[in-house]
Amino acid sequence: MVALAVVIASGVIKAEALSTIVVILTSLAALVLFAVILTSKNIDVDERSRVYSFIPMFIASSVFWSLFQQQFTVMAIYSDQRLNRHVFGMNLPPSVVNSINPVFIIIFAGVFAAMWTALGDRQPSTPVKFSLGTGIMGLAFLAFIPFSGGADGTVPFWAIIVILFLFTMAELCISPVGQSLSTKLAPRAYHSQMVALYFLSVSLGSALAGTLSAFYSTSNEVPYFLAIGLGSIAVGAILFLARRPIIKLMRGVN
Repeated sequence: MVALAVVIASGVIKAEALSTIVVILTSLAALVLFAVILTSKNIDVDERSRVYSFIPMFIASSVFWSLFQQQFTVMAIYSDQRLNRHVFGMNLPPSVVNSINPVFIIIFAGVFAAMWTALGDRQPSTPVKFSLGTGIMGLAFLAFIPFSGGADGTVPFWAIIVILFLFTMAELCISPVGQSLSTKLAPRAYHSQMVALYFLSVSLGSALAGTLSAFYSTSNEVPYFLAIGLGSIAVGAILFLARRPIIKLMRGVN
């Protein structure tokens, strides 16, 4: 960390380029790790097939986190500049928005767990859950558009609550499922490496959130939210359409 700070301070690497550098390094690390596992002689045909099935899930996870983590970039700017934070006679600080998603998680995590348990074998497959997560995330960004173009401080507070509710629903479709899936699909010889790949998808998505947020400003909200939202929905739709081939590659894992 000290070395990184020195490099940035010296001007060799610009601070605004850090997220892009992390995207490149994380992508390379994931490609190398996938290649090492898939070309290994220590895995059998079924295990190799399951690793292949994880590739589209890795991509969907990265896309999801690239949007979700914009809570701490785009959402922070939006809450400060665009949101009407005068609620019940109080002028709330922008940071209060960061507490909305955790509250929803506390309320709905148990509901989702109970719902999946009650559905049992009838619950959606993992690819469908991932497609729902990325699709709902895209809808959350499209939900910003009706409030775009107004003056600063005019977006009603209830709107951000609804949007973050969608964030939470998307998160509960992917986050609890992702790590579990990586362990189920992992070859015996590469258990920890598959878990590492899942966390690399989180890292890649988080870095992408920083890169994407550089394109946001209050003057270009509609094209930004439209492109991001439709892109995420498209990924979810493709994953849904490809669910059967992916499930087949999973070789009995769901």
